[in-house]
Amino acid sequence: MLFSSMFFLSVFLPVVILLYFLTGKRYRQHILLVASLFFYGWGEPKNIYIVLLVCLVSYICALAIQKVESPGKRRGILALDVILKLGVLGYFKYLNFLVENINHVFSAHFQVQHIVMPLGISFFIFQALSYVIDVYRGDVKAQRNPYKLTLYISFFPQLVAGPIVKYHDIAQDIEDNHSDFADVVYGLQRFIAGLSKKVLLANPLGQIADMIFAEGYTAADASIAWLGAICYTLQLFYDFSGYSDMAIGLGRIFGFHFLENFNYPYISKSITEFWRRWHISLGTWFREYLYIPLGGNRQGPRRTYINLFLVFCVTGLWHGANWTFVLWGLWHGLFIVAERAWGIKNIQSGPWDVLRHSYTILAIVLGWTMFRADTITEGLGMIGAMFGLTTPSVLPQDLLYYLDGHNMLILALALLFSMPIRLPEWLKAKAGAYVRGIYQLGLVALLILCMANLASSTYNPFIYFRF
Repeated sequence: MLFSSMFFLSVFLPVVILLYFLTGKRYRQHILLVASLFFYGWGEPKNIYIVLLVCLVSYICALAIQKVESPGKRRGILALDVILKLGVLGYFKYLNFLVENINHVFSAHFQVQHIVMPLGISFFIFQALSYVIDVYRGDVKAQRNPYKLTLYISFFPQLVAGPIVKYHDIAQDIEDNHSDFADVVYGLQRFIAGLSKKVLLANPLGQIADMIFAEGYTAADASIAWLGAICYTLQLFYDFSGYSDMAIGLGRIFGFHFLENFNYPYISKSITEFWRRWHISLGTWFREYLYIPLGGNRQGPRRTYINLFLVFCVTGLWHGANWTFVLWGLWHGLFIVAERAWGIKNIQSGPWDVLRHSYTILAIVLGWTMFRADTITEGLGMIGAMFGLTTPSVLPQDLLYYLDGHNMLILALALLFSMPIRLPEWLKAKAGAYVRGIYQLGLVALLILCMANLASSTYNPFIYFRF
């Protein structure tokens, strides 16, 4: 079930909100748990047992780790938890990828299985892993109430697409769950803002990108290839950050305070800064549960660079079982290592800002082009077309075929809103109430516009569902 679907907006969400606030506080968490399982089961009825199994394993292993005093046994239980969860993730997400590569390298003929990957499996597996690891480290106490733990892992706002929420960040919200009027107002405003990003910006940009990438580099000159890459770059940002905004807003409505997941990543002046602003929950997860355990930067420059490469290789593979994702991850790892080695990783203002920002955006766009491609050949072909290194075998469409007046406006707004817009202090002081009123009326208008758009259009994909 998409947040940006008519059923969710007009039936599921209003019903859950009404039940939550009309029910006594004692039963609110049960309402949210049932709603979360229904939400997941609506789209994945055959795989809901996977979520419940992950919750059960997490519950048992965390309690066992907390009870056992022997360090060796504690490590053994943690290892069992990690193996079971990564085994589930590996089976559903990477088994066929492994088989296909074995067949290709060794000319073997192993049968590829028909495996349907459960929605959001990478997100809820990582979230469950972080909980048990934190219990092992002594950062949190094991949750003795199985319903509360299941709610933490399966809570519908962040179940299928994040952000990846660590248990200690919302432990208090789970134990003492309450929501007031201010929470509801903020949550609704944040949700509408995210919905608008998704429906009004990401969707039309995605249609342009899909058409260009579907035709491929053999039908693209430099201008069209760049348009496709830029539209996809913006689509991905508004699609995912919009979904994160909706998740944060929904969480706040029900009394949960999720941390921010995006912070204007396209204003970055280095790839290092980009990863402090892009998909913050994933970057934080890999830093705390992979990079630091590998040794971080504590064992000299050479080991640091190896650790960074390993982290970004896994980051790429986390996004999907395809070599294009691995190459994208290593591409970013290369820049991270280079910036650290050359001492340009720190965020500073100076005369080189324009150059640093330009190089960062170029690296990001080229990386997303490979990320979007189905194969490495297609990705390299599109990048080659962007720089005039390939000659189209089919006469390309005119640029205006993709960029009519409406799409030009969408592209301009997308570029504008990818940067922070701050009102002057004097305007805030003199017209603060009016500005807030206009903002709230604007959100109502945007909600109506989104609903009308969803009712009249069938194009409404969500990129990160496949991860």
